[in-house]
Amino acid sequence: MKTMMQGLALMAVALLAGAGAAGAANRDKGNVPEGDDAVAQSVRHEVLMYPYYSIWDDVSFRVSNGQVELSGAVNQPFKKSDIERVVQKLPGVAGVTGQIKVLPLSNFDDRLRLQVARAIYGDPVFVQYRNLAAPPIHIIVENGHVTLCGVVSTELEKQVAGMRASGGLALGTVVNNLQVEHPAVKKS
Repeated sequence: MKTMMQGLALMAVALLAGAGAAGAANRDKGNVPEGDDAVAQSVRHEVLMYPYYSIWDDVSFRVSNGQVELSGAVNQPFKKSDIERVVQKLPGVAGVTGQIKVLPLSNFDDRLRLQVARAIYGDPVFVQYRNLAAPPIHIIVENGHVTLCGVVSTELEKQVAGMRASGGLALGTVVNNLQVEHPAVKKS
């Protein structure tokens, strides 16, 4: 009887150990995104949640077979290395190619960024964007040249943002790369 109880106890321990190992394996698999779309969602989340990501930065990326290619521009050198490091640590990321440009540090560009932001976000058309944690219009300024990036709801918002940014502030023409989320349907 004692031998039978010891055998049952050993079998129970073996089953529990096996269940624990299987659970750990399933838990590890659960943390690894399946496919490039899942990795892309993780990368997007981490970039947007990066505490120093602002309207002065625009980071985009592509994912292919777990390889992440980062591109865009940031206004401070530390942001480039921080974002690359955060993305590299994500589950499912096999490697990171960092093509993020660091914009020149310039007091003139900093003043221009603020002026353009006030001109755009001060307009009543953009009242719904003003207090968002991650405003959708990004203002990239390089040596006095302004590029607008991001997403707006309508074509009208895109046009108004371009006009506000062009209000005599930039050194040249403003490049308006804003994407329209809900383009107007053309009637035929």
